Amino acid sequence: MGNSTLYLRAICGFIVVLGVMAQLNDIAPVNGENLISQFSSLAYGKILDMTSNLTNEVAKRYNFCIRNIQDERNDAFNFSSNLDFVYKCILETKGDMVNRLCSVPEIKFYFSNYLANLQNGGFAKPNKNCNISSWVSGCESGWSSTLSLPFQQPGLHNSNEIPARTANSEPCCEGFFCPPGLTCMIPCPLGAYCPKARLNISTGLCDPYGYQLPPGNDNHTCGAADLWGDVGSTKDIFCQAGSYCPTTTQNLSCSSRHYCRQGSTSEKRCYPLTSCHPNTVNQDIRVYGIMLIVVIIFMLLLIYSCSDRVLIIRERRRAKSREAASFSARARTQALERWRLVREAAVLRKRSLQRRISRKFSHNNSIKPVEEQEMFASGTFFSDDASTFPLSTVVEDDMPRESSIEIELVSKEESDLYNICPASFDELDDFQEDPASALNAYTVKKRKAHTPRTGHRVSHSLEYAYGEIEKEKMREKTNLTLTGVIERASLYGIQTRPKIEVSFMDLSLALTGNGKKILRNVTGQLMPGRIAAVMGPSGAGKTTFLNALAGKATGCVVTGSVFINGKQESIHSYKKIVGFVPQDDIIHGNLTVEENLWFSAKCRLPVSMRREDKVLVVERAIETLGLQSVRDSLVGTVEVRGISGGQRKRVNVGLELVMEPSLLFLDEPTSGLDSTSSLLLLKALRREALAGVNICMVLHQPSYALFKMFDDLVLLAKGGCPVYLGPVHEIEEYFSSLGIIFPDRVNPPDYFMDILEGIVKPEGSPSFDCNILPVNWMYHKGYEIPRDLQEAFAKTGISTSSKAINEGTKKESFEIEKKNQSFGQDFWKDVWCNIELKWDNISHSFRKFEDLSNRRTPNFFKQFRLYLSRIAKQRFRDSRIQSQDYLILLLCGACIGILAKATDEGFGILGYTYTSIALPLLCMIAALRTFSLDRLQFWRESAAGMNRLAYFIAKDSVDLFNIVIKPLVYLSMFYFFSNPRSTFAQNYIVTLALVYCVVGIAYIFAIALDPGSAQLCSVLIPVVSTLIATQPNSNGILKYLIDSTYSRWLLEAYVVANVERYAGVWMISRCGILLRRGYRVDYWVRCISVLVGFGAVARMIAFSCLISFNRKRQR
Repeated sequence: MGNSTLYLRAICGFIVVLGVMAQLNDIAPVNGENLISQFSSLAYGKILDMTSNLTNEVAKRYNFCIRNIQDERNDAFNFSSNLDFVYKCILETKGDMVNRLCSVPEIKFYFSNYLANLQNGGFAKPNKNCNISSWVSGCESGWSSTLSLPFQQPGLHNSNEIPARTANSEPCCEGFFCPPGLTCMIPCPLGAYCPKARLNISTGLCDPYGYQLPPGNDNHTCGAADLWGDVGSTKDIFCQAGSYCPTTTQNLSCSSRHYCRQGSTSEKRCYPLTSCHPNTVNQDIRVYGIMLIVVIIFMLLLIYSCSDRVLIIRERRRAKSREAASFSARARTQALERWRLVREAAVLRKRSLQRRISRKFSHNNSIKPVEEQEMFASGTFFSDDASTFPLSTVVEDDMPRESSIEIELVSKEESDLYNICPASFDELDDFQEDPASALNAYTVKKRKAHTPRTGHRVSHSLEYAYGEIEKEKMREKTNLTLTGVIERASLYGIQTRPKIEVSFMDLSLALTGNGKKILRNVTGQLMPGRIAAVMGPSGAGKTTFLNALAGKATGCVVTGSVFINGKQESIHSYKKIVGFVPQDDIIHGNLTVEENLWFSAKCRLPVSMRREDKVLVVERAIETLGLQSVRDSLVGTVEVRGISGGQRKRVNVGLELVMEPSLLFLDEPTSGLDSTSSLLLLKALRREALAGVNICMVLHQPSYALFKMFDDLVLLAKGGCPVYLGPVHEIEEYFSSLGIIFPDRVNPPDYFMDILEGIVKPEGSPSFDCNILPVNWMYHKGYEIPRDLQEAFAKTGISTSSKAINEGTKKESFEIEKKNQSFGQDFWKDVWCNIELKWDNISHSFRKFEDLSNRRTPNFFKQFRLYLSRIAKQRFRDSRIQSQDYLILLLCGACIGILAKATDEGFGILGYTYTSIALPLLCMIAALRTFSLDRLQFWRESAAGMNRLAYFIAKDSVDLFNIVIKPLVYLSMFYFFSNPRSTFAQNYIVTLALVYCVVGIAYIFAIALDPGSAQLCSVLIPVVSTLIATQPNSNGILKYLIDSTYSRWLLEAYVVANVERYAGVWMISRCGILLRRGYRVDYWVRCISVLVGFGAVARMIAFSCLISFNRKRQR
């Protein structure tokens, strides 16, 4: 601590008294006790008038620790309520008090050398009155002298001349302090207790100040106080804790139900529910902390319980609506089916009757055909009076036995069908001629007749969806032939989607580093409405081929051409209508099956689609994938048990089916599924193909039933060479031409794999080499054969008249060049390759693709609302983890509040320092879960074209709940255990800004780093930041480094809010702590703003990392 530091720390205390003492010299001594009281009031009035002249100077030079100079002057030197100590001093000095008060030069001289004074036992440096040649008794501690020349008037602005003051040395008056080395008196500030000292015979010291009497002077006695400074060096002058000092000469014990802190001028009443005995230093307010945490727990339980109950009730209501809609749809579909049977029976009866009548009454018909048709159309043909033409009279030869049984069943329920089915046979005729148009017209008519109210919109949508599903089931039962399937696709509600045809020519992929090819010269096309299977042994490049077509290949050089609908365009331009099912089941485990599917549908389906149609899409996906039984079950995570693995795989596929893609890629969707589940999945994909979807999927060894459901097959050998690419039904013919005959009762896909692996040899060809299969295919299709495959081509015995490219030559020269390179060349080449790879990823991150999908998905605000609802639901289901975080914060706050209890001497800085380490650490560790737990899901959703800004802001918005609650939880223990002088509101605002700041920093770690590294940084940053921020104030680079840490502004906000409550005798201590740490008393709002700004900037950086880092996974 330098001289200038302590000077500024002390000058704040004396500067307000500076001009006062000089003005008092204008008043001459007065004799007569009857005038002393009036003189005391007049002298104090002169004090108040004169201090106003120093306001501007003090406010300008010492504004770092004084916010309002008038308030500070009143808090320290407003003795108007009691001037007894002035009255007594005038009597004690016999009217000579004003000549004993310090002038401006003396006060400045003392406080400018304050540090040296403390090091010399409190003695001031030698001056005009106290030096080696002149040392009177007034130079001793607690003593003063009067002016050598009476009525001397040192000017206020003459601050360099110390007046001569060596006459009539006497002990100082109580209520004043007299520094050693000076011969004048200075009033003690409010909050101090400055009685006359008493000699302690046993120690020889003047208590309570602890200074010694000068040796060899028997007439010298103990005087008044000798020093006023910070609480660390002059603690004895401060009013003791447990008592209060209304004046500087009174010390009263604190009464019951009140408490008195150190330096108090009055006793403060304790809060209710606290126990305050006499002489209580501080009230125990821990009961309020307990009450606050009880209220918080109650509110959290209420919020979580009510939210959970709301979710449960909504699920129950939806389940009931689904059951009712499903029952209604089944009843209506069955009724329509029965009416169809009735009409068929009526037609058969009509024909039978016509034949019988024509045979029996060929010359005299009793019933004319026209009249018969009128009776048939009017409904009287099947009147209740069965005597006319009972149904039993239908000739069995003219109608099948099954139909007659069904007609009998229908006749029993005939009267119940008129309420829900068409009223006339004209509609049934329309249904027979064009079922789709008739049903759609009937549905429109019913919809206009029964427009649903807002409250019944969900049930109406479900009824519509289940009705359509039941119709589709009914149609599937009627005609299962290929013609019937095509007819259903064209007539019965399966709407075709925008078609995407993918063709590729000489598609090859090579690793960036070593140039190794993992896919070679693949040429072919994928057509809409067909399912293509990609098969091959391990290492054949199946997933690489799929990623190359989907635009997800990274770390490699892609050559060849890929055409979309005949044009060489990027697949990313169609990403809104392209689905990609990854190999891993990337699903939100804390959501139900239906919630996962609904979120994907709402975010990716066109905004122009009606809600009823969206419900139909989701319900159809759940129905076709066989997920009805688990639709309300949580998917589950590693810790929480959920649905089975096969069901997870089907949900993984369903996330892409509900967005109605035009092109669908699937990476091993049947892995881990049994044959039944695989068949169910393929049936769902087959239905998508009927709508015109282009489907390409990778799988290993399907069963024969699954194999026959594929339209095309892409068969790859090891090294990524194509072996076959064409229709499935032609593969046996092609391999037969090569002499490879499939054995009976052997699954063809299994036989393919064994042949390509070289495990099995074709019958009659023991020397068969599987490496010639790619060459045979290239020769069969007339493709160019690479030079490095010429050797394998020669083994085929075919003439080498086909073209060859110099690719093999290039590869050989590359390998020779690589062998001749030195270690340094290899090293720098690898570095350059990595740089190119990084640059490719960065450039791709900022590359814009034209949207050619012609689909308008929900905008930012709608997606933000959807994300917000989903994330809030996830947080409610993770309430156990949230409660653990709150419990840890409670324990942390209690421990720090007890161990680092706020003391007046330290201004509570120790507890705030511990807070700046512990609280950010716990909040940052918890905030890492916001983005690190579902980063895989985010990458998948981002690749699908969902709005990343909506995702980020929704995450941060849901975290605001914890940001608001966690400071309350922590302070409910820390504040009420440590009990600082600052208010709870001030501490809460600072802590709220702190949590907001560190949560933003945690976002950066969670997004940019791996989980392990992110946790390590979350532990190190609070510790390092606090260590830097607590360094003594300095200049240069260290100052900028300190200002760049959040802990520096956090501690300043805490300390400023606390030291503002210390006034009067605490002025020097307050200014000293602020000056030593470089804080300003008027920077509290700025500190809060800086913390909030740090949090906002950290969130901007985090979002930049979100869209830039791991960009290859977001393609």
